[in-house]
Amino acid sequence: MTQRNRAAVLPYPTSPRQCYCENVANITVTVPDDVYRRARVKAAEQQTSVSALVRTFLDEFAGAETEFERLKRLQDDVIASVTSFSASDRLSREELYARGKVR
Repeated sequence: MTQRNRAAVLPYPTSPRQCYCENVANITVTVPDDVYRRARVKAAEQQTSVSALVRTFLDEFAGAETEFERLKRLQDDVIASVTSFSASDRLSREELYARGKVR
């Protein structure tokens, strides 16, 4: 089992979208000691952890909508807005060809 597939039990949800048990990936970040100390102080002031702050930052950083997601959302919006389409309202083949001759 890889680290990515391993389930981690969180003591409490740190955001509304998080559950108590989810698949997580562990990462290692190297920062100078003074930066880490200041981050721990800031996290303590906000009653959270450095990990939670990094998770929030990465979630916002990576949370930008991709082009595929944008197009999928637009497609879903268009499909949802179509309310009066009926296949039975279509022209027959003969009517379609007759209409083409008129033009």
